[in-house]
Parts: sequence; C-alpha cells; structure tokens
Amino acid sequence: MTRRSVTAHYPDVQPELPARSRGVIGLFEENCTVCMLCARECPDWCIYIDSHKETLPPAAPGGRERSRNVLDRFAIDFSLCMYCGICVEVCPFDALFWSPEFEYAETDIRDLTHERDRLRAWMWTVPAPPPLDPAAEEPKEVAAARKAAEKRQRPRREQDGGA
Repeated sequence: MTRRSVTAHYPDVQPELPARSRGVIGLFEENCTVCMLCARECPDWCIYIDSHKETLPPAAPGGRERSRNVLDRFAIDFSLCMYCGICVEVCPFDALFWSPEFEYAETDIRDLTHERDRLRAWMWTVPAPPPLDPAAEEPKEVAAARKAAEKRQRPRREQDGGA
C-alpha cells in the first residue's frame, strides 16, 4: 500500500502469459477423423462440422471397399464459446489444441465464427509440449512398437547377411 500501483499500458506493453495459457482453439486438420465427439460434448453447441463419406478401394486384392468420413467444414463460433476446453480434452486424435493467442477481437460478431482455414492458422502459434521427464518409465505403447519394429528388422538383416 505504500508503493504506487503499476499499470501495464496494453497494447504497447504485451502481458507476460504462462507458456500453456488458453487463448483460442487451433485445429490440426490432418488428425481430425470427423468423429463429432467435440461437437457432441460442447455445452454451448458452438462447433459446426460438416462431412461426407468417401469410398476407398480395397487395401489388398479381394478385400472389401472401405469408407471414411471427409471433413467439409469445421467451424467454431467464439462468440458462443465459453473456453471450457471440453472439446480439446475429448478429442481422441489430438486434432484440437489451445493456442496462447488472445488478440482476435472483431468489429462484427459474425466474424467470430472461425472456419477451418483460420483455425488451422492458429496451430502455428501452439507451443511444443513440455519435454518428458527423463526418469519416467517409457509408455507401454512405445515399447511395444519398438519391439515390433526390431522384429521386422531382424529378418531383413538375416536376409541381407545370408545373400
């Protein structure tokens, strides 16, 4: 109480934010499988997804044709979003991320509906995840994948060495 208060003169002085702060949601479109979990779990219903089914040829001769969902539209209406993060948490394929960018004000409320191209642009501002603890145990999935890769490498080495 004996000192004068210090006022940060925003926007001339940018605030110092924590490394993983919540700003805007970014979309990594390559990971999106159009499972619709984010849209179903959103309490504000501010996520809009449109898709269509595409038929793929069989992977092996004599196999069945496969179908997959193709993303046509992915939009988030930030005028409705309450930034709860449920969509980011429920995404099983890590297609949604928090970006620390917070300066995205618009003069028209209709411009706060960000389509997938704008959501994709926010991904460039997402910081890298923190490094793993070197003393931590390796995940079981990684260990199993490494063992499977080593098994595939052994027959190749034996074929190369025997020839």
